[in-house]
Amino acid sequence: MIFIVDDDASVRTAIARLMASAGHQVQTFASAEEFLASSRPTESDCLVVDIHLGGMNGLELQKELAQADSRTPIIFITAFDSVDVRRKAKRAGADAYFRKPFDDQALLDAIYFALERASS
Repeated sequence: MIFIVDDDASVRTAIARLMASAGHQVQTFASAEEFLASSRPTESDCLVVDIHLGGMNGLELQKELAQADSRTPIIFITAFDSVDVRRKAKRAGADAYFRKPFDDQALLDAIYFALERASS
């Protein structure tokens, strides 16, 4: 299962369609809080999360998951790229980081790599 957290409905839809076309099951969330409140498997999945969300941001979500000992791979996406944000994402343990708009195949490749790494 690929989890997508982005406050932009069009981005959620586009990524969900891409993942479904590649044969993945997908669940989308409009906020970090919605994701955390959901009942979801916690391991061996992948989370694609926007860094800039209303309410809790993507980095705060990653921190909360890490504190809960989650090993779910996280791929960050953002429309507001900066060196500082990239550094924070890397320090937070991001499996990948993409600036919007991103290459669909590059995102798929990053997800495959993250899923492989999580299962080994």
